[in-house]
Amino acid sequence: MQLDHYVNTFGIYLKEKYQQRIKKLTINAAFTCPNRDGTLGRGGCTFCNVESFNPSQNQLTITEQLNRGKVEHGKKSAKYLAYFQAYTSTYQEVEVLRQKYQQALTEANIIGLCVGTRPDCVPDEVLKLLKEYVDLGFEVWLELGLQSASDKTLKRINRGHQFSAYQDAVERAAKYGIKVCSHLIIGLPGEQLDESMYTLEQVLAHPVDGLKLHPLHIVQGSTMAKAWQANRIEVLSMQAYAEIAGELIRHTPKDIVFHRVSATAHKEVLLAPQWCLLRWPSLNEICKNLDQYGAQAAALSDQYHYDISNNSSTIFMAKQ
Repeated sequence: MQLDHYVNTFGIYLKEKYQQRIKKLTINAAFTCPNRDGTLGRGGCTFCNVESFNPSQNQLTITEQLNRGKVEHGKKSAKYLAYFQAYTSTYQEVEVLRQKYQQALTEANIIGLCVGTRPDCVPDEVLKLLKEYVDLGFEVWLELGLQSASDKTLKRINRGHQFSAYQDAVERAAKYGIKVCSHLIIGLPGEQLDESMYTLEQVLAHPVDGLKLHPLHIVQGSTMAKAWQANRIEVLSMQAYAEIAGELIRHTPKDIVFHRVSATAHKEVLLAPQWCLLRWPSLNEICKNLDQYGAQAAALSDQYHYDISNNSSTIFMAKQ
């Protein structure tokens, strides 16, 4: 089974647009985060340990990271996207951002940027800068780490912003013609299928071009690690994750691009769930679910509304 048979993947989108394979090269550009430097708080989100994303690139320059990424991909791709992934990659003065983004874009065979950030760190000055690159013909994606549309959950995980910050950011990004990919975590404490579906519904009610689904990882050095070790947090089984991811995919319109439907973490930092060490088992489980119950957009013949107010989850469904 291949995910491309069931889902409008980022790989399909890029290949159709550029008629060749395009790969992402991840970059750690030494950004920080307002939830770690004291502006909003210290310690970051309760799930966060950035070493799980880029454990060995912290001392390399942007050029060195890109060149190493090209070598690792070998001959699998001739063109690349520079993915500013670690921490909050818009959290700096605009001229500093311009310098870092420009350094990546001037490297050979880089056709665009993917910029990972928080919804509350996207001022208009940053959007204008990204718009400049769009106008020059570069592929540009603003990747917003929303994680959940529930303000209760956002507070619980010490996110430092509410869903309204996301609403504001995506509406303004749309005005500048910048594509948005929204990151959602499945399996956050206190959340099950209903809460995940509520988040999807809220996200789809605003401009969005892509989605990225992640299972909750418990990683060393995070606040959640202590709670998990004390048996106060449970993680999803691979099957349970695939079932929720499958429902989200089936309730997503076909024109939305899925940049990712699962994720892995490095053995050095991952505590749980252990199935997140390997990529293919979870993808295969998701494909089986999609094959059995329907692919992307298959459930849109029904209308669902999710209400998670008053500490309860109520589902209202109406057939068209």
